[in-house]
Amino acid sequence: MSSRMNRRLVLSGLTALGIVGLSGPVFAFSTAQAEKLIDKAVADINKIINSGKSEAAMFVDFERLFGKYADSGRIGQLVLGPDGRSASASQKTAFTNAFQTYMSRKYGRRFREFIGGKVVVEGAKPIKSFYEVKTTAILKGEPPFEVLFVVADDSGRFIDIVIEGISLVKAERTEIGAMLDKRKGNLDQLIMDLKTAG
Repeated sequence: MSSRMNRRLVLSGLTALGIVGLSGPVFAFSTAQAEKLIDKAVADINKIINSGKSEAAMFVDFERLFGKYADSGRIGQLVLGPDGRSASASQKTAFTNAFQTYMSRKYGRRFREFIGGKVVVEGAKPIKSFYEVKTTAILKGEPPFEVLFVVADDSGRFIDIVIEGISLVKAERTEIGAMLDKRKGNLDQLIMDLKTAG
């Protein structure tokens, strides 16, 4: 896998770190609030990236970040997709928790290459019943690239990240679907395995 793709995957994780169901047409949130949310999330991301902490400590920090800024329940549902329709409420909760830990560990292993870099918020705009917050990732020795955070109007938390056209939710749905297929559709086994995967 190329280092550029690794960087895209890490940034996706940072926001999964934090991320699209559509609700009614009336906005409960605002463009300014969406931008402020991502401003805070990005400040925390930059702080963790350049904290000098060990990878293990960064895993913990990023999992906390995910829980704080992301609509993890919705992200879990979106990633599980059609396979989650027959899941019980307890299975959905267990999957969401395991997936959050998995994402923090999966992308945390690549955080070292972000040291000295940063993510900058450029602005936000409403699209249907969610907001798209544009940011730019600036890494040492690499050209800047666009990262879009998708913020849900009804929850006021982010539910997806799009890196140069690549959606975190769609990419992870494909990967999780393949993992579930390998387990012959056994969701409980997938949940158990996600706790140590990544």
